[in-house]
Amino acid sequence: MKNLFVGNMNFQTTESELSELFKAFGQVTRVHVAMDRETGRARGFAFVEMPNDEEAAKAIAGLDGKEVGGRNLKVNEARPKTEGRAPRSGSGSGSGGGGGNRGRSGFSNEDYREASRQPREPRW
Repeated sequence: MKNLFVGNMNFQTTESELSELFKAFGQVTRVHVAMDRETGRARGFAFVEMPNDEEAAKAIAGLDGKEVGGRNLKVNEARPKTEGRAPRSGSGSGSGGGGGNRGRSGFSNEDYREASRQPREPRW
């Protein structure tokens, strides 16, 4: 079972359109287009599950970079969701990590959770 990430989608692309696109390469178990909770609009990416690994590899090879709805799709194997994933930083370096103290203070949330807290004195 392979879970594929489909990115850079046209916002009007539907689950049925994606399903038909991927069925050309094999059986499709599930298609999920990510929707914005507040606006109800598509967010421009989706996940497609395919039970056969070889068919999924063919779909990646055949659809990555293909123009659909005026946009070139990005299709690759989805990475597993990790707990506590840090939000993307706007550094623009393209390095994808490292760097350390990028926020306003020198501590990340992980540092804060790990640190032992000193009892506070009462304010009266």
